[in-house]
Amino acid sequence: MEYRRLGTTGLKVSELCMGTMQFGWTADESTSLTILDAAEAAGLNFIDTADIYSRWAPGNPGGIAETIVGNWLRASAGRRDRTVIATKVRGPMGEAPNDQGLSRVYIQRAVEASLRRLGVETIDLYQVHWPDEEASVEETLGAFDRLVREGKVLYLGCSNYPAWRVIQSLWAADRDRLTPFACVQPHYNLLNRAEYERELETVCLRYGLGVIPYSPLAGGFLTGKYRQGEAPPPGTRADSSSRIQGWLGEPVAWAVLEKLRTLGAARSKSPLQMALGWLLSRPGITSPIIGPRSLDQLEENLGAVGLRLDEGERMALDEVSAWE
Repeated sequence: MEYRRLGTTGLKVSELCMGTMQFGWTADESTSLTILDAAEAAGLNFIDTADIYSRWAPGNPGGIAETIVGNWLRASAGRRDRTVIATKVRGPMGEAPNDQGLSRVYIQRAVEASLRRLGVETIDLYQVHWPDEEASVEETLGAFDRLVREGKVLYLGCSNYPAWRVIQSLWAADRDRLTPFACVQPHYNLLNRAEYERELETVCLRYGLGVIPYSPLAGGFLTGKYRQGEAPPPGTRADSSSRIQGWLGEPVAWAVLEKLRTLGAARSKSPLQMALGWLLSRPGITSPIIGPRSLDQLEENLGAVGLRLDEGERMALDEVSAWE
């Protein structure tokens, strides 16, 4: 397992990050704890969660994934000190007007709730989940900076921010002497390259921001579990995801998958592992976020640990997935 610096900070995180969106949703607590145990045994020290995971599941008020992670941390002495915990704020956790957003009042309330659920005194990485058009960058960064000064948060990051918002935030932090973002969490994979590569990649490389891509397997499409011309298997994400359904009808998506199969066969690697290997071989990428909902899925993801593609493999995948 390789450990990489988070941007320009001294914090070291594993080359794969354990995502927890499935915890309390498609993976019950017992399964989630087993997955976390196996991930730890494999050397993963980086866990990403969010307060709203998985509020969309029936009967789930939100905070379930954070609670599961907190239960896991408490189950073993010293585990907290060995683990880098990242969570996020922005989404609705109630029905009242101030139960969501990036205002000072909500951020202060949300971080206290996340600390309680996680059972920790400090969150290692606290991230904006997505923008809030009604809160100024100064208010949000000011609230975040206060949390750092109080010792409740160590590092800051943002997710789903376009390049201009990242620049705006970095400049505001520099101007007002506030703690800047250390990393970004973009939606980035072989089927969704332009969103990151068009502008955000340059910003991240120029300013030394860590990059922890989510959905590295394109919602499961790049695992190879779908078959061209066939209906998606029951219970897969394609049943409810319009984005995945769109890829099922895109010739380029199938071409990318076929190239992953061909290149992977020469290395005895699956399409999933090659897709992760492509990200791990990209400049500036810190730690792709995997989201297994079973032990078998985790094991296959772990097959990408240490995988670095050579120039020919990278060029072949870049060409077949070209967005311009």
